[in-house]
Amino acid sequence: MASQFEQASALQQAYDDFIRQYPAYLDTLSIDALRASEFSRLDEQGHVYLDYTGGGLYADRQLREHMTLLQRGVFGNPHSSNPTSQAATELDESARRFVLEYFNASPDEYVVIFTLNASGALKLVGESYPFAPGDRYVLTFDNHNSVNGMREFARSRGATVHYIPVLPPDLCADEAVLNQLLAETQPGQKTLFAFPAQSNFSGVQHPLEWIERAHAHGWDVLVDFAAFAPTNCLDLSRWQPDFVDLSFYKMFGYPTGIGCLIARKDKLARLHRPWFAGGTITIASVQGDGYYLAEGERGFEDGTINYLNIPAVEIGLRFLQSVGVGVIHTRVMALAGWMIDQLMSLQHANGKPLVRLYGPASVEGRGSTVTVNLFDPQGNLFDFRMVEQEANARTISLRTGCFCNPGAGEVANNLTEDDMRGCFQHEERMSFEEFLLVMDGKASGAVRVSLGIASTFADVYQFVEFARTYVDRTAVVR
Repeated sequence: MASQFEQASALQQAYDDFIRQYPAYLDTLSIDALRASEFSRLDEQGHVYLDYTGGGLYADRQLREHMTLLQRGVFGNPHSSNPTSQAATELDESARRFVLEYFNASPDEYVVIFTLNASGALKLVGESYPFAPGDRYVLTFDNHNSVNGMREFARSRGATVHYIPVLPPDLCADEAVLNQLLAETQPGQKTLFAFPAQSNFSGVQHPLEWIERAHAHGWDVLVDFAAFAPTNCLDLSRWQPDFVDLSFYKMFGYPTGIGCLIARKDKLARLHRPWFAGGTITIASVQGDGYYLAEGERGFEDGTINYLNIPAVEIGLRFLQSVGVGVIHTRVMALAGWMIDQLMSLQHANGKPLVRLYGPASVEGRGSTVTVNLFDPQGNLFDFRMVEQEANARTISLRTGCFCNPGAGEVANNLTEDDMRGCFQHEERMSFEEFLLVMDGKASGAVRVSLGIASTFADVYQFVEFARTYVDRTAVVR
């Protein structure tokens, strides 16, 4: 085993080589100081955190500022006009305005609806979009399950659902199919197109030009920005989708339990909610058996909003703004590029590659989410669950599975329609273990590494060194 001196020397040499390849990283060294001051718990506890697409990390200052706010104020339920309610309302409305400001969205065009998370925002659109027989819902293969789930609302109302394939090895969408589907519209037909700005499986970033292309054919457009927004600039004055979903904990870690739907006012007015709740109506009656929904965002925020935590959203956004999302982007893309280069160079003694990468093999057309599987010299898969267990033993936090993105995972692992339809032929619920038996040795998931605000070169170096331990090992074949 190498001594600590040898390990430190190897790390320094690798860093020097990295800087020669990615000199722009030197423009982001302010984040090293930030890591030491605001995320010191990572190094104090020996964590290598590589699951930013699963959840962002919060800075110490976010907690201090929010706790100070709560300690010094008295805040009541905002559904009133008393002094404590007004104090809460003022803070929550300030946060609502700042969300629009942060994403450069005009308050004349967009509204912010606070939800539990991105999935809650998507459910609002799915349940309220006025689908009817003959209407269409089109989405890419690599959407998160919360976008896939909207198809059930569409089908229940007689609309048809079409998927746009993603093509291996890069897992980019088949634009010929996309263009064909967008062009096939009929007068009076309601059409909704949904895609992720960045795939949470492969890291592929789909062209935001699709928004205007779809609008030109009369489509409404929903873009899932949950995986994109933490490390990329989202400018809603330049790109103007009709619906945007976000989870704030993915951007800055704290608070959890709050997301939002950013919606164009004119498109929001076309949605029809299937029920009403406290806080969403101007008036409702038991004896009169009727109700009137409130206008705008109020008609979509069910019950009492998370009024004590919503101010922490503004605190988190202001923290990201102070760091600069451009700086974060430069940093994580340099790290991702080096990591991809290193992983793709790992070979067994017989010349066979260790790593199969899903998504683009360079930083072009992708984000800093890197997903792989590992194979032994005979081409047998290392079980991704075992890989996670061994990473856990090294205090490396990564994620394995299909990441709630079954379409991309199926294509990446060459699972066919016949493979998957066989899983849904019985009424009994299938467990994941039973699913693995049906797959009979085929890969059904992967290993995902994702970078974010507090990522350093040492983090990605340690993951590459961990991956290197699989060179010339033999996988257990079940």
